[in-house]
Amino acid sequence: MTHGRRSQSIATLTLFIALGALSGCKGGGSNASADSAEATSAPGPGSTQDTNGNHAPTISGSAPTTAAVNAAYSFAPTANDADGDQLTFQIANKPSWATFNTVSGQLSGTPTLAQAGVYPNITITATDGKSSAALPRFSITVANTSSPTVTGAATLSWTAPTENTDGSALTDLAGYIIVYGQTSTALDQSLRIENPSIDTYVFQDLPAGKYYFSIKAYTQAGAESALSGTVSKNIG
Repeated sequence: MTHGRRSQSIATLTLFIALGALSGCKGGGSNASADSAEATSAPGPGSTQDTNGNHAPTISGSAPTTAAVNAAYSFAPTANDADGDQLTFQIANKPSWATFNTVSGQLSGTPTLAQAGVYPNITITATDGKSSAALPRFSITVANTSSPTVTGAATLSWTAPTENTDGSALTDLAGYIIVYGQTSTALDQSLRIENPSIDTYVFQDLPAGKYYFSIKAYTQAGAESALSGTVSKNIG
């Protein structure tokens, strides 16, 4: 076999859906309770004393990282000052739907459907007027829990070809190309797998709908097999 001849093609692969490995549907919504997600914030460092004898304040707390559309959200950190100084609070990157109390450090509000999305890099700081301490940055994701997004997975498996269409041995297999789409006649998306030893691929978080898949193999010289038969999977 001369691998550089593109006129010689690879034997067609057989593709199948591994039904036993498919996941069910899942909802994409989330709750706004404090225990629904672990916040990225963590207790602040221990109080330190500067050269003037002032102790820096300490701040701690775990902010809920999710909020539901049309549901109240609230978080207030715990802050202390070893010198008994009056503390005030500041916030950076406050969500547009929330209000912030500079006396208590409370962040609260009720987001609307139009305000759904991710609000990143929020920082709450406590200061005694001389020194300050801040919680680690955190994000809040506002989700519409009334209409969860349905997603699912599809696991594809195939058997690697071992010969060309003329019966000669296939020795320079380079990888695979999966084509897929939501109609059997328009497989308009593709995924290239540049590893000939792989024989399974899992598509994760596919939105609800019916999907069709086919696959072909290619060699280092650029020869390709014909597309395999088409398999399908319903999501949702």
